[in-house]
Amino acid sequence: MTPHAATHALILGGTQGLGLAIAEALAVEGCTRLVLAARDPVKGQAVAERLGAAFLPVDLGDAGDVVACVDRAAAIMGRIDALCIAGALTDRGSILDTTPEIFDRMFAANTKGPFFAIQRAAQLARAGGHPVSIVTILSMVTHCGQSYLAPYSASKAALANITKNAANALRHDRIRVNGINCGWMDTPGEDAVQRRYHGATDGWLEAAEARQPFGMLVKPAHVAGLAAYLLGPMSGVMTGSIIDFDQNVSGAYPE
Repeated sequence: MTPHAATHALILGGTQGLGLAIAEALAVEGCTRLVLAARDPVKGQAVAERLGAAFLPVDLGDAGDVVACVDRAAAIMGRIDALCIAGALTDRGSILDTTPEIFDRMFAANTKGPFFAIQRAAQLARAGGHPVSIVTILSMVTHCGQSYLAPYSASKAALANITKNAANALRHDRIRVNGINCGWMDTPGEDAVQRRYHGATDGWLEAAEARQPFGMLVKPAHVAGLAAYLLGPMSGVMTGSIIDFDQNVSGAYPE
């Protein structure tokens, strides 16, 4: 089955973790016009070569750089009809100790950069007269978030609103915008965060997974299938949806 044989996809943050899994899912489903964008050019070039994709360096915290990246990707592929925003900063900070510098850096990369990526992709699609499907990778923290994730939670909650607002504004242009609230996920980035901020050592993942209802953390490949569906024609007219992808139910309390 090749639902993405005609897809021209740009994935921001597409060289590791969930972004990479989404790129792999699109490639398996027939996508041959694929651009991956991220900060690390060495890793990015290697991943892109393996997938037969193009790579562009981008700083999600620089809105001008993000817009230029969208333009370059469109020039490489001829157009963009699928955009996934998977990159993000996950620095820690609570309401008591977050500095203005950390707050601004988090919102620049997690909210402002994605806002202008969506804007530019929509502008190009409107000018070219073609549809585009956009997926924002969000987090279950949009519902609240742990105390040590105050700026991250706020930045993702803002992006969730942007997702729905854009979906409403752009639907008559055949531009669809949906989001996925991911739960605690098993990625290389999460391993680094656990070791850096929470003193985790080898074996932390196994211990964490043993405490989960389904005996595992969310896996990138599982979410990638949903993202590929939302980015492709099989999701039809679906827009403005924020999907919780987790094993814990928001709003539920211990019984």
